[in-house]
Amino acid sequence: LSIGPNMSPLRLQKRLASQVLKCGRNKIWLDPNETNEIANANSRQNVRKLVKDGLIIRKPVAVHSRARVRLNVIARRKGRHSGPGKRKGTANARMPQKVIWMRRQRVLRRLLVKYRSAKKIDKHLYHELYMKCKGNVFKNKRVLMEHIHKKKAENARAKMLSDQAEARRHKTKEARRRREDRIALKTKEMREGFAREEELSANK
Repeated sequence: LSIGPNMSPLRLQKRLASQVLKCGRNKIWLDPNETNEIANANSRQNVRKLVKDGLIIRKPVAVHSRARVRLNVIARRKGRHSGPGKRKGTANARMPQKVIWMRRQRVLRRLLVKYRSAKKIDKHLYHELYMKCKGNVFKNKRVLMEHIHKKKAENARAKMLSDQAEARRHKTKEARRRREDRIALKTKEMREGFAREEELSANK
């Protein structure tokens, strides 16, 4: 068959080779010095033989280097290439307030759960601090931890004062009871003394 003026040469061979080598037609290289021999190959078996002989080759993958991208990423991590001229969206579009809020809430709630499971805070203090976190009282983890330590110290002090007051009340109660016992004993002794005196006077 003669090749027409509008037909690309060896189109059939390229198509067969792309199916044999499992790649696109643009990836097929045909040896320009062996055009006649390649043109005679009209079956996949013949194409496989030509591939084996090295007349038809699958071109290597073109290199798409990421070296410059890596350097740019390292520079961006240092804060380069992020000035006013590089910004397209608003501050909220670039880093939404909602995302910042969600991250902060998750950090604070994780800390509360950890402290509760470790018995550092009880369920009542946990609930109180949980609601305060939701109410935007703590701006970060450090502030929450400081508040927890302060609150625990306050609770410990209140407990100590209440224990001391209870001990004082108990001591006062015991002292009052002993005093009442003493008075009752003294009263009893006085009555017995009066009774004896009356008996003695009656016998006379």
